[in-house]
Amino acid sequence: MTAARIVETNEGIQSEVTAEIFDEFAKGMRDKGWNGVTEMISSGIHGGDILEIGPGPGYVGLELAKQINPRTFTGCEISPAMIRIAEKNAKEYGIAARYVQGNGMNMPLPDVSFDCVISNGSMHEWENPVEVFDEIYRVLRPGGRYCITDMRRDIGFLKRYMIYFSTKPKEIRPGFLSSLNASYTQEEIQKLLDSSRLRDGTVKKDFMGLSITGEKN
Repeated sequence: MTAARIVETNEGIQSEVTAEIFDEFAKGMRDKGWNGVTEMISSGIHGGDILEIGPGPGYVGLELAKQINPRTFTGCEISPAMIRIAEKNAKEYGIAARYVQGNGMNMPLPDVSFDCVISNGSMHEWENPVEVFDEIYRVLRPGGRYCITDMRRDIGFLKRYMIYFSTKPKEIRPGFLSSLNASYTQEEIQKLLDSSRLRDGTVKKDFMGLSITGEKN
């Protein structure tokens, strides 16, 4: 039986020190290729105007932008500390990314203004996923694609601790477990998705996570 979900936080990482540690962790995930970019592209994410929800230090979106060369790239992030790191990383990539501070449930962005929306590893922090799904629908243009990926709580004991002990730096390991405990199962996300304007989306699970993909009708 899968343990009940334990809510983690809906405020992101606000501490400058913790943000720097998370940046090191995210950079390592990028270097290993564990960032979901290949899956996003195969799901239909393409060029045009792209929005990333919860980019953190920005590596997932920046790696995606490097490969598909979008017309514009915007990140909506709740943490000012993370925005500062993402802006620095974007400069190092040479990508003209724009980051705005905001909550995914009420993004400070205009209607029907993006061709694609992505998010990786932040859904478990969303206070109300249905409201974020509805916001994704609002900002997407007709025919726009979305791909949301995150961990899933029911990966099992062996996978959980294999990943735990391979996570570096070690300071991030407690945060990994709390994030995993706050993540959703495929069935839970399907129920939430069915209650939203993205109800036609597809929920799939993989080795340690799940993905939501689809197109705005």
